[in-house]
Amino acid sequence: MKNLKLAVIGKDVSKSASPQIHKFIAEREGYGVEYEAVSVAESAFPERIEKLLNLYDGLNVTIPFKLSVIPYLKKTEGDALTFGSVNTVRTFDKTGFNTDGEGFSLMLSNNGINCSGKRVLVLGAGGAGRTVAKKLADGRAEVFIYDKNFTSSEAVSNCFSNVKPLGELKKFPCFAVINATGVGMHNTEGISPVGEEMLSDCEVAVDLIYAPEKSRFLNIAEKLGKKTLNGAAMLFYQAYFSECIFTGIQPSAERAKKLFNEFSKEGI
Repeated sequence: MKNLKLAVIGKDVSKSASPQIHKFIAEREGYGVEYEAVSVAESAFPERIEKLLNLYDGLNVTIPFKLSVIPYLKKTEGDALTFGSVNTVRTFDKTGFNTDGEGFSLMLSNNGINCSGKRVLVLGAGGAGRTVAKKLADGRAEVFIYDKNFTSSEAVSNCFSNVKPLGELKKFPCFAVINATGVGMHNTEGISPVGEEMLSDCEVAVDLIYAPEKSRFLNIAEKLGKKTLNGAAMLFYQAYFSECIFTGIQPSAERAKKLFNEFSKEGI
């Protein structure tokens, strides 16, 4: 197998762990990669995306381009088609995929979190929020979604009838609250999308953010005695499933878990 030239693109990926993770996976699986983190201003995305699609063998896509990349692709498959959100692009045929859902589900199951039959609140109706909400609903959770732009929450609900939009945030007893907004990292580090009132009646708080390791959102939940989980495992698992798409390797949940445990132990 030739060395692959890959990149993650997003508004600000300067602190992304993706290069480390993808290089680690490639080394363990026996092939080479060049992996770059490419930050792209939202205003520059339309003029840069075509060049990026031609420059790399594969792209990972993060906030805020998981929806806006779709018009530049020839097709979407699997979860990307279902969710209307892309985090992985195989560039030779300009096909979009979404491995976030697989990564999210594996993260929950490996941490003993079962949302089936339980009420879950998802914060954020962007690409990550859409994916998480649909995956939870498919797992028979009672899903509610909130976004500061209510039309975004409505759009998710209109696409997925088993997801209900919330027009305002107020005390909301539920099993889990999941932060899929991006609030709490980069220039919003130290800020939580919700406070103690919203987290007081849940059992589990999950933040898809992995840097910082413990966001303000998780700090609040931890002080309230809630089970907390950050997005590090999800990031690793979605990267593993992306690498399987880039290379054609058959994915294995057990292999993904083994690699993540090795990665975590090495403290990379």
